[in-house]
Amino acid sequence: MNNYILLFLFGVLLANYSQILLKKATLQKYDSKLREYANRYVIIGYTLFVINACFNLIALKGISLAVASVLESCSYIIMLLFSRLFLGEPITPRKVIGNVIIICGIIIFFIK
Repeated sequence: MNNYILLFLFGVLLANYSQILLKKATLQKYDSKLREYANRYVIIGYTLFVINACFNLIALKGISLAVASVLESCSYIIMLLFSRLFLGEPITPRKVIGNVIIICGIIIFFIK
């Protein structure tokens, strides 16, 4: 597999984890506005977003935008798993059907 694809997918993974951290930050109560925006979840979450942007820039040197947009759709699958693992959100049949459709689309795209 192309190293640029792996780098892009790792960036997608980082972006999804950073979204989980930001969601965790919103679920907590804070005693001040400063603490609401300057806490470990928010700082680490946005740092991971910046790292993801750098990875994307590097990865786009080796893959086309068409491939990148299809790989970006993997974030829905990752987020389904992360939201269950880290937030305890239920996996509903509707979510499963949606993710199966996404997986089918990814497979169809990469079949040559």
